[in-house]
Parts: sequence; structure tokens; C-alpha cells
Amino acid sequence: MHDTWPMLRDSDFPRIQRDRLDTLQLNLGYLCNLSCIHCHVNAGPRRTELMDRDTMMLALQVAQRHRAGTLDVTGGSPEMNPHFRWLVTQARDAGLHVMDRLNPTIMEEPGYEWVGEFLAIHRVETIASLPCYSQANVDEQRGQGVFDASIRALQALNALGYGRDGSGLVLNLVYNPNGAFLPPGQQQLQADYKRLLGDNFGIVFNQLYALANMPIQRYGSWLLSKGHFATYMATLKGAHRADNVDGVMCRSLVSVDYQGYLYDCDFNQMLRLPLGAAEPVAAGAARPHLRDLLDGPLPHRIATAEHCYGCTAGQGSSCGGALH
Repeated sequence: MHDTWPMLRDSDFPRIQRDRLDTLQLNLGYLCNLSCIHCHVNAGPRRTELMDRDTMMLALQVAQRHRAGTLDVTGGSPEMNPHFRWLVTQARDAGLHVMDRLNPTIMEEPGYEWVGEFLAIHRVETIASLPCYSQANVDEQRGQGVFDASIRALQALNALGYGRDGSGLVLNLVYNPNGAFLPPGQQQLQADYKRLLGDNFGIVFNQLYALANMPIQRYGSWLLSKGHFATYMATLKGAHRADNVDGVMCRSLVSVDYQGYLYDCDFNQMLRLPLGAAEPVAAGAARPHLRDLLDGPLPHRIATAEHCYGCTAGQGSSCGGALH
């Protein structure tokens, strides 16, 4: 795996600050049933890092103290954490809005048949990965058979009421490019997704999020191996829009890794770039933790580097999709 940090460190990205905490984003672990090319987490079936229940409890306490209204759970496949159901139940009982970044194929894995019904019962907002409406494209990124499994899972979610008018069960989909280029316009792409998935498979959903790929971990390594890294970075910087800066997710979000350490976003987490820090830290080094937010203030400084242009290029890219 290539380390892309040396090529990201020196940056002229605008300095930004956090002004509030609306969302606590928990990475429940790097275990996943898939190993996707575009994955910035380098997640996969052999990863063993998983958040424990004590850390989850601490996160719930932090959310309450700082009045964060949303718990955004991600991974890996967050449902593969054995405490996933406990966390969601506790968060909903505490009045938090819960978002689950779902790899829909997990619903077809033995032992995970409960996922769809559990999410519906607890009225969890579901953000499901489907990087294209084309079978060839999806299987190229995620593996043979992933498209068909994803379609069946989305149909199962629709049968539970997800994505249907009046149900209150939100189903959003996520698009990722399968090469070294920016996503197309989200509005037109969403229209294409709705038409083709509806006509071909009877699938309905609420919104499509078009996300740019980040030049770190597995995707960054792929860019380097193909000789595309410099070109891709030039694309991101050349498409930078200053009016996207105000809308980036890190202004109102804190990312938490499986051990409870804090970062400005999930991407910085993968670079081991702690909350507000200028450089990555080695394992075991002192760094901000959930415990610090129980007693101390919310830090305002946000750590930035060249990869941040991935959030401000073109239409903009955030965990909630395009900014414009």
C-alpha cells in the first residue's frame, strides 16, 4: 500500500474552522465483506479493528454534552460490529437521528438477514452504496456479483417502505466514479438513476449523493500504481470552487475512529491526521480522544491538506453529497 501523505502535506488549501457540532460520525471498524477499489478506508474481510461498547457509550455521552443531533455510523460495514444493534437502539432512545452508511450486499451475507428489518424498526436513515446503475461498472469496482446482490437488497428495503413517499424511511444512494475523474452533475445523475433503476428493477429512493474519490489509502495507492495521481490532483485543484468551502462537512462534524480518537473527517482519520493537527501521528502517540470532549471545549481549528480539494472541486463533495 502506497503512502500518499508526502504528496498531500504541502498545501495551499484555505484555512477553515469548525463552528458547531451537529454530527458525530463513528467509524465502527474497518471490517467489511467487500474490498472495493475506491475505498479510502482500505476496509475488507480480514480487518479486525472494531469499536467496543465502552467507546460507543462514551460517544453517546459526548453527543449529549455537545447537543449533536445526528449519529452517523460508518465502516467498513458498520453492521458487522457486534454492538451495532445496541448502539443504534441506545442512540434512538436518546433522541438522536441515526444514519447508517450501508453496503447493501451485507444484507445477503449469512447471519445478517436482520439488517433491513432492524433499520426500518428503528427508523434509521439509510445511505446505501451503489456506485453506478450499470452492472459492469459496479462489479468492476466492487467485485463479481455485487451489483445483483445490491439490487436485491435495495428491493428488500423498498418492500420495508424505504424510499417510498409518506413512509418516513429515507433511502439515499451513493455514487462513486470508477476512475481518475470527478463525478458528473448530481442532479442529472440522480434523474438517470431514478429512471433506470425504476424502469429496470422497480427501485425507488430519495436522493443520490455523488461523491468524489479521495486520493488516500486503497484509492490513492491505485492512482499511484496507474500513474494517475498527479493528474487527478491537478483535476481536483483545477476544479476548486471557493464557494464550496463554507459547506464542507468538517465545519459541523467530528469523526471518531474505532478506539475513540478524534479527527476532522473520515478522510483525515485514514491519514492518521488528528483533530486540528498539522501532521499525522504514530500509533501510541498522544492525540485527542472522546474523553477530552466530555470535559473540554470543541476545538475550532480544522486540519487540512491537498486531499481537501476533493471536497471543494466542481459541484463539491461531502457526506451529504454535492454542495452545489
